[in-house]
Amino acid sequence: MTLNRWKFEGWKSKGWSVCAIALASFAAGSLITARLAHINQVRADSIRVFELRSYHAVPGKMPALESRFRETTSKLLAKHGLQAVGYWVTEGDAPAWDNTFVFILDHPSREEAKKNWDSFAADPGFQEEVKSEQANKLVEKVDSTYMRPTDFSPMK
Repeated sequence: MTLNRWKFEGWKSKGWSVCAIALASFAAGSLITARLAHINQVRADSIRVFELRSYHAVPGKMPALESRFRETTSKLLAKHGLQAVGYWVTEGDAPAWDNTFVFILDHPSREEAKKNWDSFAADPGFQEEVKSEQANKLVEKVDSTYMRPTDFSPMK
C-alpha cells in the first residue's frame, strides 16, 4: 500500500508540473502574440511616407535658391515638423535636370505631412519668402511626390 501511495503522489506532482509548464508556455505565447499584434497595428495606423520635392529653378537662380534653403527655408521646415532627409543638386552630366534642386522629407504619415505643410504655409517667415519671390522669382515649378517604403527597403 505504501508503494501504491508513493506512485500516486509521484504522478500527482508530475501532473502539477506538466500543468504549470503548460500554463507558463500559454502565457508566454499569449504575451508574444499580443506584442506582435500591437506592432502590426501601430504600423497600420501610422504609415511612414517620404516626400520627394523637386524645385526647378529659373535659369541662373540656382545659387540664390540654394542660399534661401541654407539660410531660411530649411529652418522653417524643421520648425514645422517637416524633417529633411537631405538636399541635393544635380551633377553636370544631367542636362535635363539642370537648375533642379531636390530634397526629401520624412513624414510619420500623409495626415501629418498635410498638417505640417499647412502650418508652414501660415508662418510669417514663409509669407515673407513668398513676397520676395514675387519681385525676384527663383522657382519656375515645384514637383512633389509622396512615396512609401517597400517591405525590402533598407530605410523604412
